[in-house]
Amino acid sequence: MPWSFALPQGVFTSPLLSVATPIVGGMAVALAVNQKNTKTTYRDLRQPPFSPPAWLFAPAWTALYGMMGYAAHHATETAAGSLSLAVRDANETAQTLYTTQLALNFLWMPLFFGAGRPAAALGDMALLVGNLTLLLANWWTADRTAFWLMTPYYAWLGYASYLNVGVGYLNGWALPDKKKRSEE
Repeated sequence: MPWSFALPQGVFTSPLLSVATPIVGGMAVALAVNQKNTKTTYRDLRQPPFSPPAWLFAPAWTALYGMMGYAAHHATETAAGSLSLAVRDANETAQTLYTTQLALNFLWMPLFFGAGRPAAALGDMALLVGNLTLLLANWWTADRTAFWLMTPYYAWLGYASYLNVGVGYLNGWALPDKKKRSEE
């Protein structure tokens, strides 16, 4: 197999590793960025209508990460059981798209909360949605179960984009801590 930017094959073939990898990775990013107290920052932001309470993010992301991990595992198992070379080739592409969307997903929180850059985070979100759109198109033809497992995540990203734009606009495209530092 030629080189690709994808998680190791063992992650995709193991249901446990496939589900645990995005959950643990997301938790690690959240803990690393949370040292800057994201809950306080979130509370201090001017929020657009229909903003969720801060406590909702952890369970929502845990469920979404679990479903996306299982979707990747399911697509890999479906491809492994297929006699079609096209499906197997599509799975290699899907694994690369899955890995890159996961990296873009993990980058959002450090950009938004760590660097206090909602505009940069929105750019990351646009790349993430584009990447996920390609992955979903792949799985629509290769594995409909994987496709449907990812649709709640896709919907959540639409909502998260709305929140990102709303918070960015209402806060002058800088988080409160970053505004205070730039005024000093």
